[in-house]
Amino acid sequence: MSIVLIAIAILVILFTMSGIRIVQQSETVIIERLGKYSRTLTAGINIIIPIVDKPRSAMWRYTREGYDGRSYILKRSVNKIDLRETVYDFPKQNVITKDNVVTEINAILYFQVIDPVKAVYEISNLPDAIEKLTQTTLRNVIGDMNLDETLTSRDTINSKLRSVLDDASHKWGVKVNRVELQDINPPHDIRDAMEKQMRAERDKRAKILTAEAEKQSKILDSEGLKEAAINKAEGEKQSKILRAEGEAEARIRVARGEAEAISLITNAIQVKGNPVNYLVAIRYIDTLKDMVSGKDNKMIYMPYEATGVLSSIGGIKDMLDLNK
Repeated sequence: MSIVLIAIAILVILFTMSGIRIVQQSETVIIERLGKYSRTLTAGINIIIPIVDKPRSAMWRYTREGYDGRSYILKRSVNKIDLRETVYDFPKQNVITKDNVVTEINAILYFQVIDPVKAVYEISNLPDAIEKLTQTTLRNVIGDMNLDETLTSRDTINSKLRSVLDDASHKWGVKVNRVELQDINPPHDIRDAMEKQMRAERDKRAKILTAEAEKQSKILDSEGLKEAAINKAEGEKQSKILRAEGEAEARIRVARGEAEAISLITNAIQVKGNPVNYLVAIRYIDTLKDMVSGKDNKMIYMPYEATGVLSSIGGIKDMLDLNK
C-alpha cells in the first residue's frame, strides 16, 4: 500500500512539474490546448495544464562554426521563439544584372519577430521563407540595374530590399530592420577589364592634372612677365617724368640765377643802356675759349660775326669807362 502511495506521490510531483514552464527573457512560447491556440507565455514562471496544454513547435535556423573554422547552418524544431533581433547570413548566390553579367552576391539580413503567433501560424517554415524571399527579391532588384550601378549603389539596393522584405514579411509577424550586401563579386574577366579601365582612368586623370598644372604654370609665368613689363614701363615712365621735371627745374633755376646775375651786374656797373650787349659779348668770349682750347686745333676760323663780338667788347669797355 505504501508503495502505491509513493508511486502516486511521484506521479503527482512529475505531473505538477510538467505543468511548470520557465521562459527566459526575450523568449516566448506558444501554448495550444487540445490542438488549438490558447495563449502566449511570457518571460518568467508559467503554469500550464499537462497533457491538455502543449507548446507549439516551430522551425528555427542557427549558424554554428565547425572545427575547420567554417560556418554551418543548422535547422531544427524548437518550442521557444527568440524575440531578439536575428542575423541571417545567406549563402552566396549568382544574380544576373541588366547588362547580362553574372554576379555573385552575399547578403545579410537583420530581422526581429514582433508577433510570435503570426510567425508560427501564418508561415510553416519562417527561416526558409525569409531566405527564399530575400533571394528572389535580390534577383529582381539587381536585374533592373547595370553592373556599374550595382557596384556603386549598395545603399540603394539595401533600401529597396528592406522595403520589399518588410512589406512581404509583415503578415508573418516579422520586422525586417536592415539588409546589407556583404560581397559583390563580378566574374574574373569582368574584374580584370574593370581594373584596366580604372587604371586607364587614373592615367587619364593624371595626364589631365599634369596638363592643367603646366597650363596654369605658363599662365602664371606670362602674367608675371606682363606685370614685370608693366612695372618696368611704369618705372621708366616715372623716371623720365622725374628726369624731365628735374631738368626743367634746373633750367628754371639756372635762368633765375642768370636773371639775378644780370640784375646784379646791371646794378653794379650802373648801366644806363641795354645790358644785352654785355651778355652777348660774354657768350661769344666763352664760345671762342672753347674753340681754341682743343689740343688738335691747327687752324682757327674767325666767324663772320666776330665784328659783333668786338663791338660787344668795345661796348663793355665803354660801359666800364662810363663808370670811372
